[in-house]
Amino acid sequence: MTKNFIEIKKIKKIFNHGRDKIEIFKNININIKKGDMVALVGPSGSGKSSFLHLVAMLDEPTNGTIYLDGKNIFSLSKDEKDYLKQRKISIIFQNNNLLNDFSALENVLMPLIIRGEKPYNSSEKAKKILKSFNLLERIDHFPKQLSGGEQQRVAIARSLVAQTDLILADEPTGNLDHKSSKDVFSYFLKLKKLKKTIIFATHNRELANKADYKLSINKGDIKKV
Repeated sequence: MTKNFIEIKKIKKIFNHGRDKIEIFKNININIKKGDMVALVGPSGSGKSSFLHLVAMLDEPTNGTIYLDGKNIFSLSKDEKDYLKQRKISIIFQNNNLLNDFSALENVLMPLIIRGEKPYNSSEKAKKILKSFNLLERIDHFPKQLSGGEQQRVAIARSLVAQTDLILADEPTGNLDHKSSKDVFSYFLKLKKLKKTIIFATHNRELANKADYKLSINKGDIKKV
């Protein structure tokens, strides 16, 4: 039997909004196996980004816990969390979060530099992945010199260059044209063949239907579809 890579147990999340309390998740229990490609779907404001933030350790639940590769991520020390974030998890943000004072190449290099890889090897890896996204001629350009679609492709390349076990993507193709969206999904398929686990939030029905399965978020609950 395949071991669960992610185990989400009794997750509850409440946000305080003034005097009101907003319950995002009620009592979530989900298991995801290594190598699964999962589409996270649901209406705007249903909690797709919140779900990804919890798995990425960017936020903590009100109750419950999440196990990543057998480890309770909320019981780890800061150093252990930092190690997991650098070595195990890549995040593709909805707003690309590129560093404006760094070139496209330098932005993509950043995850490799942070974890101490050799500069030459890092540069070659970054150029290779930028080439796969048709950005090789733009490597010396700064974010403000790139179109919105190009910026998003650089952000995706930056997240994927580290070749982590888990890729979390928040509307990764939202700013891309149809062809670029297909290119990104083709890259996801390559990663899946390498047994990488991919969870992506999307409103794109076509892409969602290509996942192994969907997790539908609605009114504080998540159901596997």
